[in-house]
Amino acid sequence: MNNTNIIVLNKINKSFPLTIGGTQQVLFDITFTIKSGEFVAIMGPSGSGKSTCMNIVGALDSATSGTYELYGKDITTMTADDLATVRNEYIGFVFQNFNLLSKRTILDNVMLPLLYRGMNINDRIRRSREMLKLVGLEKFETYFPTQLSGGMKQRVAIARALAGNPKLILADEPTGSLDSKMGNEILKFFEKLNRDFGITIIMITHEFEIAQYARRIIHIYDGHITYDGVVPKSEKTLLDSEKRHKK
Repeated sequence: MNNTNIIVLNKINKSFPLTIGGTQQVLFDITFTIKSGEFVAIMGPSGSGKSTCMNIVGALDSATSGTYELYGKDITTMTADDLATVRNEYIGFVFQNFNLLSKRTILDNVMLPLLYRGMNINDRIRRSREMLKLVGLEKFETYFPTQLSGGMKQRVAIARALAGNPKLILADEPTGSLDSKMGNEILKFFEKLNRDFGITIIMITHEFEIAQYARRIIHIYDGHITYDGVVPKSEKTLLDSEKRHKK
């Protein structure tokens, strides 16, 4: 890890309009900085605002107020086209439900984001095969997602996320659809990507056992950051932070 700030959020607020009129605020003055090479878990119970926060960090949604800089670029002033370019150039996404195209081969799925970069077909194939080899699936490139186990599907999703050589991976509940054994394998692979390749990883989870694979936890409760620091020895530290917020 180096001292380069890649994500700087300052007093991010997010509100959604209500059908009955008015708005509901779900994030309150969210402020944090993430440096290159960190492995961070954004943790909190269901409805805490952690996924909304991830969508803003991933340039999938915009804040109501506040500022967000990604690699020195002011995300809050960008157009939809600019945001799409940022996502394609800087961020690899891994989702709970894999988001693979069932009627396309594994190789085709991994190649898809490279198509949007204008890469020629030979380079797309070469790069995608390299990524499938990295995740241990080089022998399965002609298979379809329906022929793979859940853990293998998630490794395909990771290969796809890595294909564009992103500086940052956002993983939203990446083990939510997996059993504990497969989930642990995926989490150990994230550890390897972070340790051996220096890829910055932000993982969204509601489970402390999963967050322990990270090296830092940002805990969100009722739209507020209640803890931001090294992974504590016990979840009690995070639960106590929630209690202090309630007071």
